[in-house]
Amino acid sequence: MSGIGTGATMFAILLVFLVLRVPIGIAMFGVGAGGYLYLTGGDPKTLLNSLKNLAYARLSNYDLVVIPLFLLMGQFATHGGLSRALFRFVSAFMGHLKGGVAMAAIGACAGFGAICGSSLATAATMGQVALPELRRHGYAGSLSTGALAAGGTLGIMIPPSVPLVIYAILTQESIGKLFMAAVLPGLIAMVGYMIVVRIIVTLKPHMGPAGEKVAWPERLKALVAVGPVLLVFVVVIVGIYGGWANPTEAAAIGAAACGILAVVSGGMRGKGLIDSALGTAQATAMIFLVLLGADMLNTALALSQMPAELAGWVKGTGLSPILVMIAILVIYILLGCVMDSLAMILLTIPIFYPMIMGLDYWGMSQGDKSVWFGILALMVVEIGLVHPPVGMNVYIINRLAKDVPLTETFKGVMPFLASDFLRITLLLFFPAISLVLVRSFGG
Repeated sequence: MSGIGTGATMFAILLVFLVLRVPIGIAMFGVGAGGYLYLTGGDPKTLLNSLKNLAYARLSNYDLVVIPLFLLMGQFATHGGLSRALFRFVSAFMGHLKGGVAMAAIGACAGFGAICGSSLATAATMGQVALPELRRHGYAGSLSTGALAAGGTLGIMIPPSVPLVIYAILTQESIGKLFMAAVLPGLIAMVGYMIVVRIIVTLKPHMGPAGEKVAWPERLKALVAVGPVLLVFVVVIVGIYGGWANPTEAAAIGAAACGILAVVSGGMRGKGLIDSALGTAQATAMIFLVLLGADMLNTALALSQMPAELAGWVKGTGLSPILVMIAILVIYILLGCVMDSLAMILLTIPIFYPMIMGLDYWGMSQGDKSVWFGILALMVVEIGLVHPPVGMNVYIINRLAKDVPLTETFKGVMPFLASDFLRITLLLFFPAISLVLVRSFGG
């Protein structure tokens, strides 16, 4: 059987496991181990010899330390009540507009994403903070839940971003460059979601009535309250890209700063500290298990020569590079129906990355192409968090808003998906959107 045939068979078996609800990390590990045995003649000793080095080679990677640190930073922000300060700040300036409270929730999601790095945590935390206010102001259920589910995706679009860290490790790309490249697309995503809210309430004013106007002294007080949180983001991102701290050191500084802010603000006590540590440990264990599963699967795929054969086949078809990229993006959208964002990145980057790097896109250098593809992949993977049938953000928000039917939440998400597709199209044909900051600051 050819390498492509072997790889396709492994993917088919993996999809069957996922349909049977086998955890993604275990499914990838099992399929990878089975494929490895098949390709090496069925000798279990060969597999065991490979396994004894696999875990150490992956988990001894110093760059991976950044993941639990960013997760801890998000946990401190969650349990310390920093999300409420962010929401009050944005709401103070925008809440008096039609749809303003929903737009404030989106802005707060972007701010929280800047100190969190997790979409699911952003959706869950900001949902608890913003939903009561949206209900109090009489917002339609579909708009409230749709805006929060879509806004939650900003948790991985606005750096720091755990999927971007994984992409950087898989491709040996600079974490600092990827974080800098994600800033402008992330801000465009935030503005795009706010425009969607504005369009909806213009067409149907009853869905998002205006709130009360906040006086300037209260606005300034809200700004002062949120200032330290914004400072943490600036220190982490500027520290990484400015060169005075590597990503792990910057993440450690950010986690410590968020912890101190959470305690000083009075939002976190002993129980919050324990819950933060436990939540970080659980999320880290899940991510590292998925990493090990992906490593096993990718080892088997490398043995099958599938990535090299596929890259050669794509180049031999004579398809234009842009069509190849569009096909890859469509595959990501389809995969989003059955698996989570982290698994998609781990599973597909070793296959798609060599293909993209072997094609010419407007004469871009290899470095620029690597960064551009990373941001594009992140944005398409992000869509999987809100589009049916999985849409983890949708389910999280729907559990918080039990009075809103799930179908209404999915309907509410659809206009935001249109904004996502428009943004992806812009970035696809105008790579400079993701590269301008990297180039401007000496990338």
